[in-house]
Amino acid sequence: MIVLGVESSCDETGLALYDTERGLLAHALHSQVAMHQEYGGVVPELASRDHIRRAIPLLQQTLADAGIGKADIDAIAYTQGPGLAGALLVGASVACGLALAIDRPVLGIHHLEGHLLSPLLASKPPAFPFVALLVSGGHTQLMRVDGVGRYELLGETLDDAAGEAFDKSAKLLGLGYPGGPEISRMAEFGDPKAYTLPRPMLHSKNLDFSFSGLKTAVLTVVKQQTATAANICEQDKANIARGFVDAIVEVLVAKCLAALKQTGLKRLVIAGGVGANRQLRSALDAMAAKRRYEVFYPELQFCTDNGAMIAFAGAMRLRLQPDAAKREYGFGVRPRWPLDELKPPEAALATPSA
Repeated sequence: MIVLGVESSCDETGLALYDTERGLLAHALHSQVAMHQEYGGVVPELASRDHIRRAIPLLQQTLADAGIGKADIDAIAYTQGPGLAGALLVGASVACGLALAIDRPVLGIHHLEGHLLSPLLASKPPAFPFVALLVSGGHTQLMRVDGVGRYELLGETLDDAAGEAFDKSAKLLGLGYPGGPEISRMAEFGDPKAYTLPRPMLHSKNLDFSFSGLKTAVLTVVKQQTATAANICEQDKANIARGFVDAIVEVLVAKCLAALKQTGLKRLVIAGGVGANRQLRSALDAMAAKRRYEVFYPELQFCTDNGAMIAFAGAMRLRLQPDAAKREYGFGVRPRWPLDELKPPEAALATPSA
């Protein structure tokens, strides 16, 4: 079965083709980062318009790279939510319009499920069950994953997500957008002893997170140094960045360790854009080696939003429940869609955990 995946939840337009027998056939992605840099963040209306411009050329590119035609597609999966309403509508309309034209069934996919399952696209995928840290611009959650659609929320952020804290702190330091890669790069040149920033909820007796206070601590340090970030020397910016990154990484690693202990599982999966962070990967690898856990990451190209994870999630659901996709082309999107509302495929309910 060949599944076309369409992703357009925010500022990346992604198309991909996944074959349940041969694996990922092709994928194409356009990032809008350059367009949004001028504004210091994503402008929803501009994002939607750019998805309209990019979707069809990317579809044509993906089909050409895979060496197949539209008629070879068996089903189409698209991101139904959560995300920006206008952006989601573009992907949904492209998917449903194409499905109607070629008479194929369509399936709406939860964006976070795509991220949770993306490490399974790697050459050495993890086996179920595992603990997953979903850490991106809009989400920081710890989940127990027992199979496709079988997710148990263990903990989540009470305010800012880790990715938001990265972007907002980078902006306070006068760094570019997106802030995560910029502040991570600068932190490599910082003195770890220069600033000790708070580790929010590090010693709480649950698996929840809070990063708003850490962002505020960065603001306080910047104000103590000078009126504006523009007047802080580059070395001091690096020192503050190092203090911030060390704090957020320590909290994330500690919570992951606590989740593994609580569940008794030995496998940890990292999903989402922040999963590409070098300092986080290094700290998690060190923790896993010391405790004899296994840590799995998506390939770097699949850490951020992409069509491959949507095509894969759709294929996994259809493999377990072939009638999940419908020839119903009136579509709606769900900008807010809690993951715990997601139901597993019928076959997954009868599948025991490994």
